Amino acid sequence: MQIWGRVLGAIFGFFLLNFFGLLIGFLLGLAFDRAVNNSKNPFGTFSRNSRVNKERQEQFFQLSFSIMGHVAKAKGRVTSDEIRVASYIMKQMALDNTSTLKAQKAFKEGTMNGFAFRESVLQVKQLCQGRISLLKFFMEIQIQAAFADGTLHNEERSLLFKLAELLGFSQKILEQWLKMQEAAIRFQSQNYQYDNSSFSQNTYSSKSKETDAFRILGIDSSASNSEIKKAYKKLMIEHHPDKLSAKGLPPEMIELAKQKTQEIQSAYETLKKIRKI
Repeated sequence: MQIWGRVLGAIFGFFLLNFFGLLIGFLLGLAFDRAVNNSKNPFGTFSRNSRVNKERQEQFFQLSFSIMGHVAKAKGRVTSDEIRVASYIMKQMALDNTSTLKAQKAFKEGTMNGFAFRESVLQVKQLCQGRISLLKFFMEIQIQAAFADGTLHNEERSLLFKLAELLGFSQKILEQWLKMQEAAIRFQSQNYQYDNSSFSQNTYSSKSKETDAFRILGIDSSASNSEIKKAYKKLMIEHHPDKLSAKGLPPEMIELAKQKTQEIQSAYETLKKIRKI
């Protein structure tokens, strides 16, 4: 514990103003010592804030999977596809056994009758505290889960619109994100082998890949080269792992952010070749 502020303050105060100075020096030194101790003490301000941030990250992690489970059950039952994709996401995160069990438990809770969907979504919004890029990333996770079997069912679509509304996103924005996800699935079709899916790699032409590259960047095929660059930079900033981590993304989900940036990068590289940017 830091005490030298009080000691030195009292000594110098005594030499300057005798006993009255000793008292003033002691009090000033006490304030100094408390400031130093708080910066070092494991129960001080910095550590307390770190502990709160960690708790928020854990809540974000659990809510992401519980709401994912609820979205998966929107059409009436959880199929093997939804479970497979949830397991795939967990695997991509490289979760340890403890974190995997937590994710599985949260996913299962979301599929149960009586799950507090609205309250859970509002809790996510509160945790993000207006950090739009983090909320957007959360939505992308839920959209990915909804496309587990390659098809977005009406019940899933309705729930996603409700989810977006609660988080403060418009229907127009969600529609764009849905198109971006559809394009991403086709674009990366070699990584998504869905049975009976319309996203077959065999029928995926070069022109379709170009169109989907534009959609992944959230722009129209008539966009100029400067608009392509602008859209690419914007998405890369929003999904940069370090920036999302600084905004509160749990460390277990950083790998997903890296994969998203790779997806954006791949789409941009495709357009660079076509446009010769």
